[in-house]
Amino acid sequence: MRKNRKYSPEFKISCIIDMREHHLSYSETARKYLCEKGQESIFKNTLKLWERIFLEEGEAGFYIERRGRTRKMDNPNKGRPKKLDKQVKQDLIAENQQLKERIEQLEMENEYLKKLDALVRKRLQNQKKK
Repeated sequence: MRKNRKYSPEFKISCIIDMREHHLSYSETARKYLCEKGQESIFKNTLKLWERIFLEEGEAGFYIERRGRTRKMDNPNKGRPKKLDKQVKQDLIAENQQLKERIEQLEMENEYLKKLDALVRKRLQNQKKK
């Protein structure tokens, strides 16, 4: 059974640099640094991850703790949105109510104008007939 191990950033850097300088495969590097022959497949993905971190972030990427849950300040877009305080919530409700009233007013004006337009057209048609 394999135990979870935590490798130091210096060890990870040395593995990746050696692998890239000597053009070693993941299996060869795993056999050299991490395990015995026959167990390389277990560590290939670990080495791939380390290489991706090295190529994307450089050596500094190995000093970042990546285990566990991400903190809110690391990624503010994750998780449940914060609750609004009472005053902001009341302001939004009041604004929403005002907008609804304005919509009702505009709908009534629109209906009035449609009826007026229909009356005007009807009068014009009556005048043309005479």
